[in-house]
Amino acid sequence: MNSEAVSGHIWLIFFFFTSSAKGNLETPSFQPGILYQYRYSLEVQLDYVSRLSLQGSRMQAEALVQVHLLWRNHAGEQLLQIQIQDLKVHHDSKHEKSQNVTGDPSAEVVLGKEDTAELQLPVFLHWNNGKIEGIYGDGGRSPQTLNLKQGFISLLQFQPHSGTATEEDVSGSCQVTYVVSKDSIVKTKDLHSCTRPKFGFTSVNKIFGVLWQPTSKSFYSVQGSLIQSVLLEESHVVSPTLKSSIGTKIMSRQQLELVSSSMPGPAETPGQSFQEALAGILEKHQPLSTNSQPFKRTCIQCPSLKTYLRTLGNRRVKMDVSRVSTTWQFHRFIQMLRDAKKRDVLQLLRKAPEKMVTFFIDAAVAAQSTASLAALSEFLDFSNKGQVPLLEQFLYAAAFSPRPSKELLRLVLDKLNGKELDPAIWETGIIVIGSLAGKLCRMKLCGLQEVGLGMETVLRRLRDTKENSEIIIYLLSLKNALLPETIPTLLHYAEEGSAGVSGTAVSALQLFSSQHITGEVKKAIRRIFHQKNRNYEKTSRLAAAEILLDNEPLPMDLTNILLATRELDAEMSKFLLSKIQTSLHSHHHPARKAMKEILKDPHINNYNYLSKAGSSSSFSGPLAVTDDMLSTFSLELLFTESGLLRKSVSSFMLRSHGHQLQAAQVSVEAQGLESVLGESSTDGEEEQELMAGMSAIFFDVQLRPIVFFQGYTDLMAKVLLSSGEPTSVVKGNVLLMDHEQAIPLQSGLQTVVKLQGALGLDISANIDMNLWEQESRTSIKTRGGLVIDFTTEIDAPFFQASVKSQTEAEASINFDTAVRFSGNPVLMCLQLREEQLPYREIFTISESSLNQSITVRKGRRGIIAGRELSLHRANSEMCKILLTETKEQ
Repeated sequence: MNSEAVSGHIWLIFFFFTSSAKGNLETPSFQPGILYQYRYSLEVQLDYVSRLSLQGSRMQAEALVQVHLLWRNHAGEQLLQIQIQDLKVHHDSKHEKSQNVTGDPSAEVVLGKEDTAELQLPVFLHWNNGKIEGIYGDGGRSPQTLNLKQGFISLLQFQPHSGTATEEDVSGSCQVTYVVSKDSIVKTKDLHSCTRPKFGFTSVNKIFGVLWQPTSKSFYSVQGSLIQSVLLEESHVVSPTLKSSIGTKIMSRQQLELVSSSMPGPAETPGQSFQEALAGILEKHQPLSTNSQPFKRTCIQCPSLKTYLRTLGNRRVKMDVSRVSTTWQFHRFIQMLRDAKKRDVLQLLRKAPEKMVTFFIDAAVAAQSTASLAALSEFLDFSNKGQVPLLEQFLYAAAFSPRPSKELLRLVLDKLNGKELDPAIWETGIIVIGSLAGKLCRMKLCGLQEVGLGMETVLRRLRDTKENSEIIIYLLSLKNALLPETIPTLLHYAEEGSAGVSGTAVSALQLFSSQHITGEVKKAIRRIFHQKNRNYEKTSRLAAAEILLDNEPLPMDLTNILLATRELDAEMSKFLLSKIQTSLHSHHHPARKAMKEILKDPHINNYNYLSKAGSSSSFSGPLAVTDDMLSTFSLELLFTESGLLRKSVSSFMLRSHGHQLQAAQVSVEAQGLESVLGESSTDGEEEQELMAGMSAIFFDVQLRPIVFFQGYTDLMAKVLLSSGEPTSVVKGNVLLMDHEQAIPLQSGLQTVVKLQGALGLDISANIDMNLWEQESRTSIKTRGGLVIDFTTEIDAPFFQASVKSQTEAEASINFDTAVRFSGNPVLMCLQLREEQLPYREIFTISESSLNQSITVRKGRRGIIAGRELSLHRANSEMCKILLTETKEQ
């Protein structure tokens, strides 16, 4: 154990044994005519949370600090001069021999002349009974140098009695708690409470954010009114929410020890007031900030867009968005575009090869700089029919933005306003407005003019239209926005709308949290499920039942739903009972406890109620479980009484540290097929048009629905003219994680945490219906390349260090459905397959100073074996029959 660690433990033991005698200490002060000298040491360490063989970065500094009193009054105010001298800096260079080292390999860091001169400039502290009232002096050219001085001054702030207070120091305005004992003080700072100048940004969905666990504790030894020593220990554990194993730990330690209080110092400065005394010392007394000033590190070696444009014509055109190589390129382009000028971004969009334009549009939207948005505004022409694919790419890129700006919403609104638009672009644009407005509201920016204009546009047009197809689009926009004030509107259309309108409105209500499903909302939902005022389509009724089951369910509702299964048709009853069984097996489902109590009643828990014939089912189970995340898959199948598939919903959900995300939900719906096969629809339901389509949600964003066919004529045309090519649902690059956070250390050093996660996604769907063989097959193929870049940086005027973790993985998931409805019962086989998943992790530590530069890298890679998920027993049995017959043919 080194001498500094031993010293730290001795101090902790000393404070432990002196904590028994509690009381108040003398008012802190310095005496005139004395030059106080303190030995000041600072140590900071940056390391990985995981126990890797790769050593982190460690820096130590030591200086002599002189403090003397210039002025005082009887109220306890003092003016102190503080000056840092003889600063020496060392860093731990015990890296492996394989490291990339340039410059002098010695452990001592060479200080620049300008930095040394600035550090030695004195600062003047307005000290009032131990509290910092203000700092004055020459600010200098380097905010990092000033921050170091603020870090030392923060050690001089304390109070001589126990209690809680709000203090302003280098960390910001923070809540602190004091415990005072005989000659000692323990100060605990709540770093989560600190407010400071705004810096950085974070993703709207906290599941794509960062976990930050800070601690700060100071130990003071005081003799009379004089500070004898201070020991401050501070730590920060920072990690991506979804993957804490690649997190970093920052440890900072400051130590102050009195070495001399006997040297003569300057005489007191005359003055009736503090301002008069200060004016006598400084001709122009410049007030300095008490808080550290956040700043961005300048990247010297980062590529620029201007340089890239020179070689654009020589670049390869073919890009596979689902490969990690493309996703890393997307990540690099975002950085380039954030620093680029409008003319360069516009030149990139205009001169890019045709197949790469959508890639650059995704990157420009993700960059979300003023220049990139201005270039997009000039490049995109919403009245140009030839740009429809590019316009849809832009709109979806905007919808997926992890932290949209008001400028992005304003751009979308301006482009949609007063123009003759392609119907698909109009529908997509309206849906995207809801997504952007909802995210801005979750960023606590609901009061923005752009948000109000966007929602007013959607609601006004919703009131004015009578077309069911248009109403559904506006309701999908409200579904994306998910604003509580739109619940009355959604309830109105849920109760009064046509079958399609009602189903869309109820599906939107399903997404609201329990706090918004009030008693009044539940009354309306009960009227839909129990058909009090009119008949409703079965999907609407089942969605209404789910709302009652999932949101603080009342025993009355659970009982009535179970009793209703006697009167519902067989498939609806089977589906509801399957949902209830799923809730009973889920330990966290809100209905579980109440349902168990109700099922103790033998009048309900019997064969007559709980054993219904039918093929409909609901299944849910875990896909992957880690220390940070639970990934679940659920599958819902609803059949008609004729045995035809009415609706299937497959969902992938992520849960992590109290947050959740609908990673994907794909709903395939078919109706009216009974008429093709000569069957009749269920009594009480509206006669439905022949139709099949798909609706999808990805990363909490509802997409525009896709119609496979609508009407008998359309069906026959697509059966006869089908090319067999799949329909693209989503194809592009998405920035999922975008986080930048400054963490000012008490020492005055600044830590910056950066997280970016990007996904290249290619999802396609295909439906093949053979009316002659009475068979149908659907296939949904999802391929993606995920990259995560997590970096923690520490900056000082004389030293820089960073710890980086990079993770990449490629995944492929296939979901296939085969249905044969020529026999009785209908045979259906579902297959969910995960292909093998290759992944790689790279860990990099970098250090640099005037006389040395070090970079060390290590990596690891692996492959997770592919698998086919087992769903439920009935599905396995039907798959055996269908797959065996297919092989024999």
